[in-house]
Amino acid sequence: MPAVATLTYVYAESTAVVGPLATNAEPHAWDLCEIHAQRITAPKGWAMMRCEGSFTPVHAEDDDLTALAEAVREAGRGERKSRPAPPAASSTGRRGHLRVVPDPVDAE
Repeated sequence: MPAVATLTYVYAESTAVVGPLATNAEPHAWDLCEIHAQRITAPKGWAMMRCEGSFTPVHAEDDDLTALAEAVREAGRGERKSRPAPPAASSTGRRGHLRVVPDPVDAE
């Protein structure tokens, strides 16, 4: 089921608020489907506040995330250019700077 409301806890005030679906993610907030938005209760000793009216799902026809995914997909379908082969390694190249050092106990 799609999310239609956001539950927010205000710990300092011991209050839980069920309101319209939030557009930005926030700490101590959870998106709820309609059934859970109507049935959720607050912990003992807490106040529960609910937004007046019914909750309606948000339908985004041209969702930004979908548009971004499509753009990335299209870019991935483009021609792939082959990279030039790396130059052949020469035998007179620089040696690595790491070497094996014998254990001092074995050297005695």
